[in-house]
Amino acid sequence: MRTSHRQLISSGSPYEPAIGFSRAVRVADRVVVAGTAPTWPDGSVDPDVERQADRCLEIMLAALRKAGASPDDVIRTRTYLVDAADWEAAGRAHGRIFRDIRPAATMIVVKGLLDERWKVEMEAEAIVGSGHEATPDEAGGADPARVA
Repeated sequence: MRTSHRQLISSGSPYEPAIGFSRAVRVADRVVVAGTAPTWPDGSVDPDVERQADRCLEIMLAALRKAGASPDDVIRTRTYLVDAADWEAAGRAHGRIFRDIRPAATMIVVKGLLDERWKVEMEAEAIVGSGHEATPDEAGGADPARVA
């Protein structure tokens, strides 16, 4: 017997019906946002990796809003890069949104993405209502060694 409603969120990507996926799925208070590419509605892709990361985040945040979540509810992000040298540019975009929220975050270098124009793809997970409560230092969880 099903006890939780499954809410499917679309972003209008042409890949959603072709592949059979949703931009995001919400079940109870959990929202999972699929890998999000930096494509504009007209199919164009900015060649600048930081702008690409900004676009991924814009699409992800819109999906989170449709699911009733906010950036403060994000607990995990993943950033896929085709070139490790792009980590700082993608990180700046990520930091503009999540600098104070500080979700668990991973950057992964991959051989390639679905479209050769894409330099970055991002995904996120959120728990609705979890919000941002304390920094690691405030919660006593800071690592003095500050290792990656």
